[in-house]
Amino acid sequence: MKERNKRVLVGMSGGIDSTAACLMLQEQGYEIVGVTMRVWGDEPQDARELAARMGIEHYVADERIPFKETIVKNFIDEYKQGRTPNPCVMCNPLFKFRVLTEWADKLDCDWIATGHYSRLEEKNGHIYIIAGDDDKKDQSYFLWRLGQEVLKRCIFPLGDYTKVKVREYLAEKGYEAKSKEGESMEVCFIKGDYRDFLREQCPELDSEIGPGWFVNSEGVKLGQHKGAPYYTIGQRKGLEIALGKPAYVLKINPQKNTVMLGDAEQLKTDYMLAEQDKIVDEQELFQCENLTVRIRYRSRPLACRVRRLEDGRLLVRFLETASAIAPGQSAVFYDGKRVLGGAFIASQRGIGLVILENEGF
Repeated sequence: MKERNKRVLVGMSGGIDSTAACLMLQEQGYEIVGVTMRVWGDEPQDARELAARMGIEHYVADERIPFKETIVKNFIDEYKQGRTPNPCVMCNPLFKFRVLTEWADKLDCDWIATGHYSRLEEKNGHIYIIAGDDDKKDQSYFLWRLGQEVLKRCIFPLGDYTKVKVREYLAEKGYEAKSKEGESMEVCFIKGDYRDFLREQCPELDSEIGPGWFVNSEGVKLGQHKGAPYYTIGQRKGLEIALGKPAYVLKINPQKNTVMLGDAEQLKTDYMLAEQDKIVDEQELFQCENLTVRIRYRSRPLACRVRRLEDGRLLVRFLETASAIAPGQSAVFYDGKRVLGGAFIASQRGIGLVILENEGF
């Protein structure tokens, strides 16, 4: 096996994190090449200027059309189907790391790097994603769909840093203005409310779907809503309906355009179904004594057990009560800080029968 070169392709957004990653890797003796993936918005002038200042090669990968046709379309379709999408989870394997890998091959870079707050660790012949040291910024949740071939080439320089330390580092290196910039948006293509974005990208949405009924768990109509795509499981604010007590979205039925409301207690569950999983080592996952799962970004890890069903889906049993299971979101499994794999939360329809069939699990 040939020795790997020290050329590393860094995904440069022009923001705080990718700038710090470039500087850190330069200090470690790597030859940096920068690429900015343009998927939305303006010409990446910030990234160009930073690359020029650092004296590094820089390229722009214009992915706006395929990004809109794939990631943005999926985002809209998921809401139309009553699910809550994870665009970053979709983007990382399909765009960000695919583009980095393709460009790295073209530019003779053996390594690829990003400003993600995560780390990597090798164990039993596998590369594992490890949660970053900054609990508030850790991005391991979004990376579970990356395969081993990609991870073997990855460097995440910020995994051992907190955001505060990264800002201090940039200031020390003479990038004081950059160190004081605000946070980047969680979903890069949305400014403000996702509902406005849906209307803007899909003007026919309101006429196609239109208002529907809020119902209770018995199916009794409670009042009108604006359309099923505008709601998510667990939502309490912005329902615009007065029931005399706090109400939460329990279920969304896109076929009937109904949104079921109930109280916080009705959101609680001990089981969930997940699908389209990507697991590093199945035996390890199913036998892990300290297994936890995060069902939303920044949610607290919940102790659980996992079983493979005959139809290929995963049945997850929570060892402590979970709440607001939202189909479309990611379920990411951890052993401590180590990511063992993940899956998409599936529709929970029919889960009662599945639980009965797996009694004693």
